[in-house]
Amino acid sequence: MPASPIRNRAADLLARRLAEAGCRFAFGIPGGEILTLIDALAAAGITFVTTKHETAAGFMAEAVWQRTGTPPVLVATVGPGISNAVNVVANARLDRVPLIVLVGAVDADEQLAYNHQIIDHKKLLEPAIKGAFTLTATAADLVTERALALAGDPRPGPVLIEVPISVADAPAAATTPIRRAPTAPVAPAAGPVLDEARTWLAEARRPLVIAGFDAVQHDAGAALARFALTQRAPVIQTYKAKGLLPEDHDFALAAAALSPVADRQLEAEIEKADLVVLAGYDAVEMRRDWQHPWDTTQKRVIAFDAVANDHYLHQAGIGFVCDIGAGLDALGQEVRSASTWTPAAVGAVRDQVLALFRSDEAWGPAAICEVARRVLPRDTVAAADVGAHRILLSQVWPAYAPRTLLHSNGLCTMGCGLPLAIGAKIAEPDRPVVVFTGDGGLLMVLGELATAVEQGLPIIVICFVDHSLALIEVKQRERQLTRQGVAVGAFDAVQLAAGLGGHGVVAADRKSLAAALEAALGADCFTLIACPIAEDAYDGRI
Repeated sequence: MPASPIRNRAADLLARRLAEAGCRFAFGIPGGEILTLIDALAAAGITFVTTKHETAAGFMAEAVWQRTGTPPVLVATVGPGISNAVNVVANARLDRVPLIVLVGAVDADEQLAYNHQIIDHKKLLEPAIKGAFTLTATAADLVTERALALAGDPRPGPVLIEVPISVADAPAAATTPIRRAPTAPVAPAAGPVLDEARTWLAEARRPLVIAGFDAVQHDAGAALARFALTQRAPVIQTYKAKGLLPEDHDFALAAAALSPVADRQLEAEIEKADLVVLAGYDAVEMRRDWQHPWDTTQKRVIAFDAVANDHYLHQAGIGFVCDIGAGLDALGQEVRSASTWTPAAVGAVRDQVLALFRSDEAWGPAAICEVARRVLPRDTVAAADVGAHRILLSQVWPAYAPRTLLHSNGLCTMGCGLPLAIGAKIAEPDRPVVVFTGDGGLLMVLGELATAVEQGLPIIVICFVDHSLALIEVKQRERQLTRQGVAVGAFDAVQLAAGLGGHGVVAADRKSLAAALEAALGADCFTLIACPIAEDAYDGRI
């Protein structure tokens, strides 16, 4: 369809501001109330990707942002469209995603006497969004500018822009664009507090760093590596921070926060530490067992946070609200390390943790992860759906760069893996992308395989097939409850993949999995690799 010749509508100003900010893709499902908006996005050079569900659309948008840093945009129509998106908007709030949610709206005057599909979008999303705006013809550019700014600072999160039907089509007023000037990273102020923190570091013989997703958001990887090396301080990374320090680095310990099995080992190292440095350690990432993991009257803890601590999950003796990388650099400046840690000692602890997950098994979930990591290129982007496999994968799949293992951690919403992989492949078509999913999670978003075909995306889908919602089934057995509600029906992966336009294969051993992965790297469409595993395959290791 040819685009509308009118290019000075309020929707056009909105779209052009998004394009100016770097946006190249928007995701959603069309509706009559958003046709002008979609047309304006296309005219601004923003490709609209039609998905099969709005929740999947939000995850695809997130993955594009994770890989490119450009604004993630979800487009939804009124009523059922935006209602479908509640899950992914809540995920964006808890996973710190600056998601711009564009929703069509019936004009205010018409709502006075018309209620078909009418729902209060702002009230519906209020607990999950940082703020909401309504587009106007007189300030369309400024509304979009303010939404982008609010979504990004000081900690990212979703923002809603309602686009009334008549406003989208209305001629926009001629205005001078207003742009907020970028701010420089804030470093800790020099003074007695920073001096005391440096004294603590200089006296520490067993320092330890816990790095979280806020450090990723602040692009603190180089500063973290400098600090780890010069201060000989090993680094525990949360799952959302994996790869900020490459996991084959001399001072990289195992990841923390999902697996009680791994955490018990890491908590023992924290107990031995005489200084803990928290680098962008966001409490939303942590399991409830991480509440109050130390007594600050007994242990020295220094925290560098993006925002002030309002969660009380943990406390620090000294805290700074600043840029995470600048904070680490300031702390380590002119401090001579007294640490007794060596790369060999760090490696021994790391190996001790990884041994718990038995990646040398003949076949099973750890073997599947190990083979995939060995066969797939180092720069592969992996996505993980929620479930038992994610807990194990996040330990045995090393990440070598930030934002290369994508998943939902703050909300842990099932069905995220496949759309995250699709979004990552859209963002970087030449980079290998693999998604690890359980059979239950795959069935929740099966239609998005068709989206992958429509977009020409040869992603690799590894499905752990145990006919069960394994993580919940394990918890049922641990509590000695009757097994119910966790069974997942069988499906023929080969026929299913073929029916949707992709390749399907069953791999039941290391050799066949390696061969399937090699073939998938050269495929022209998605490859679904079904890997049968035993029902008790995760026992004792997550």
